[in-house]
Amino acid sequence: MEHHHFLLVHGACHGAWSWYKLKHRLESAGHRVTALDLAASGTHTKSMHDIRTFREYTEPLLELMASLGAHERVILVGHSLGGLSLALAADRFPEKISAAVFLTAFMPDTAHRPSYVLEEYCARAPEGAWLDTQFAPMGEPDNPLTSMFFGPAFLSSKLYQMSPLEDLELCKILTRPGSLFLEDLRTSSNFTREGYGSTVRVYVACGQDLGIPLEFQRWMIATGGADHVVEVEGADHMPMLSTPQELCDCLLEIGARYARA
Repeated sequence: MEHHHFLLVHGACHGAWSWYKLKHRLESAGHRVTALDLAASGTHTKSMHDIRTFREYTEPLLELMASLGAHERVILVGHSLGGLSLALAADRFPEKISAAVFLTAFMPDTAHRPSYVLEEYCARAPEGAWLDTQFAPMGEPDNPLTSMFFGPAFLSSKLYQMSPLEDLELCKILTRPGSLFLEDLRTSSNFTREGYGSTVRVYVACGQDLGIPLEFQRWMIATGGADHVVEVEGADHMPMLSTPQELCDCLLEIGARYARA
């Protein structure tokens, strides 16, 4: 059996902790798994107020990618906002990625600014869709950013509606303020065809996701051009918590199909 290295990248306001059910399942199947905290997330020591750019937020992932051996390749899995961190890492280290897996994630293209999928998402969201999520200005007047913190109603009705209540409680204790980094991503250069555009992109769609609805997932798949699409039935926005075994099986199949030593 081939052994793969899965690198798991969490979504906004979350941390490496969100993969706790999936990590040991993949490891039990004989694979290496790294779940990391992006900057100011999970147990990472920085605060969101220390961060000015999306690149700084993604720095822990970029450092890890840089530290991989010359011939080492990973299956990069990004959840939700983690999809944009995947794109940033793939742009710099395409040769170290056997597949970039977008797990009900924002999947950018190379034709538009990195902020495009987020802007479309916000534009299509119905009035009041963010419920009790709190947005607040941060950063400097000449370099503004907006922090984002999911409220309990948003978490329970849009992200965790099919997940065990224990996981929702864990989330309420462990989430930290995050950001969509829209202001920064609007001025960032496009992801390149030679970098990000050259990697194998797999989209894992979640049928019961109310956070990034299936219709929007399909729009990104059509716009961004996924090489392969899989759907996890009965999964909400947190498939690693609501349907961990199904997600594990799905990732093992992707690994078998795309990972080459």
